[in-house]
Amino acid sequence: MTDFSDLVAGYHRFRDTDYKRQHDRWAQLAEGQSPRVMVIACADSRTDPATVFDVSPGEIFVVRNIAALVPPYEVGGGRHGVSAAIEFAVTQLEVPEIVVMGHGSCGGVNASLTGVFDGAAPGKGGFIAHWVDMLDDARAKVVSECGTGPDANRALELETVRVSLANLRTFPFVAEREAAGKLALRGAYFAIRDGILWVMGEDGAFNPA
Repeated sequence: MTDFSDLVAGYHRFRDTDYKRQHDRWAQLAEGQSPRVMVIACADSRTDPATVFDVSPGEIFVVRNIAALVPPYEVGGGRHGVSAAIEFAVTQLEVPEIVVMGHGSCGGVNASLTGVFDGAAPGKGGFIAHWVDMLDDARAKVVSECGTGPDANRALELETVRVSLANLRTFPFVAEREAAGKLALRGAYFAIRDGILWVMGEDGAFNPA
């Protein structure tokens, strides 16, 4: 089991190897970043986008949360962490692409499908329940078509990517850039069990990359 001391040991290995080998690149990154892609992914420890896409530091701008969800555009009270990350990537870094990457065996999606935390208090699953309730309509659709078994889990995991993409398009600065051809929105799904990346086409269907 990895703990903080293991992380510090890993840091020392990094300093002695990769950091020295890529010193010039790190010197460039110290002056600023210019990633070409934003990736919105799940916080799941098994689905690190940098690992899945085999990229180096500075190549992708990443925001991770439970189930790779994007909330719809809204203003007012509350802390809008995901919205702030999207705004920064799109309006400040001017990334030309955003990828929403869902994954297999997603605990957040399963929480939506089963309703295991419905009605729970904060600290006992309440924050999770309120976050994944963005999937309520999608869950109802999936349950009506697939029931609640393994097929439903996979169906809702894919539907979650579509929900996040639809919510991205509610942000005016995203919709404007997409309409102008300056920003492309893409969906992807990483199947942990077999290591296959599925890519969503314009018709909303997923096919192996």
